[in-house]
Amino acid sequence: MSSSSTATTISVIIIWYATNILVLLGNKFLLSNTGFRQPVFLTLCHMTACMFLGIIISASGWIPVKPLKSRMQLVKVSILAVIFCSTIVLGNASLKYLHVSFTQAIGATTPFFTALLAYFFQGARENMTTYMALVPVVVGVIIASGGEPNFHVLGFTLAMLAVAGRALKSVVQSILMSDPTEKLDPMSLLTYMSTVCVALLLPLTLLLEPTAFNLAHDKFMENPNFAWWMIVNAMFAYLTNLFNFLVTKYTSALTLQVLGNAKGVVAAVVSVLVFANPVTLQGGLGYALTFMGVCVYSEAKRRFNLKREVHHEVGVSSPKVLQWSSASFAGCEQSKS
Repeated sequence: MSSSSTATTISVIIIWYATNILVLLGNKFLLSNTGFRQPVFLTLCHMTACMFLGIIISASGWIPVKPLKSRMQLVKVSILAVIFCSTIVLGNASLKYLHVSFTQAIGATTPFFTALLAYFFQGARENMTTYMALVPVVVGVIIASGGEPNFHVLGFTLAMLAVAGRALKSVVQSILMSDPTEKLDPMSLLTYMSTVCVALLLPLTLLLEPTAFNLAHDKFMENPNFAWWMIVNAMFAYLTNLFNFLVTKYTSALTLQVLGNAKGVVAAVVSVLVFANPVTLQGGLGYALTFMGVCVYSEAKRRFNLKREVHHEVGVSSPKVLQWSSASFAGCEQSKS
């Protein structure tokens, strides 16, 4: 790899980290520090930005959006969009009650839910070592919850539902998009899903947060910077997904997963430094155990997949396995959104 190529790759990774962490911190700031506690409206802003920026970038010819080939493909994308949208709203809503650092620890349990749902819906199986690696992930969150000074039952429930929704989207996507002719690249899928999300979130905002538009206007009149905060935050939501796509392009899916695991730790540390939220020794140990478990799980899964590939080469059948990436749609989904 040339020095210029290496520099480009490193730059893309740094920008991906920065945009992902900034959108997380921005969401927390807007929902907790400005008096604007409207997570559905905030998600609408994110999806609107993803829709328009996706269309603009596609029109420029840089990352063209692939056309949908059938009505059935549109239905499948719409189903994914509903799950995707619900997950983001739940994740944003949890930030009204929980610190970013704690939501990152909760979000690290995504592979646990993915493995559970993949087995339930697809019969996908891992080896025992891989499953055992998920134990510290769950135990770590339990320990961290007991040591979280600002633990909130509703916030915790919303965050867990967001994680389960993110896992469900991965499983459903692997089922609905199993036909190679219907597969879409991440940016095309994001553009289509965000368009469906806008159509869904607009009436939902009017129903669940009827004062959101007036409140946003009032906040802008009180502080003109509020509009810029909202616009920049929404742009970061799109840029996170764009650079997530570029990291995969310049590295590999495995590298993306490893970087995604590390990013959760970095985001948790940065949020503690920015918001100065207290972290107890028990909470810190819980965080460490959870993130360590995710790393062990990723390595166990990598080895299992390598062994599976060898079995395929020699003609030995092996169980169906769902590929999982901790960084998928990280900027919009509070997870990794």
